[in-house]
Amino acid sequence: MESKRKKKKTASNCESCEFYDYDEFYESYSCRVNLDQDELVRFISGESASCPYYRCYDEYKSVQKQN
Repeated sequence: MESKRKKKKTASNCESCEFYDYDEFYESYSCRVNLDQDELVRFISGESASCPYYRCYDEYKSVQKQN
């Protein structure tokens, strides 16, 4: 049961990550970070609690830089 919670937490982190973008070619959201094969296996299998490349996307941060 805990592993399911971790997976849900990871999925919600992806949705708020700076690297999670819409790909018009595939018409879906995907991560722009190129994980190597070992990192991808750990992430998908749930061995890793969270993505090491996660950065919280803050749209207000970019607006502040414009002012």
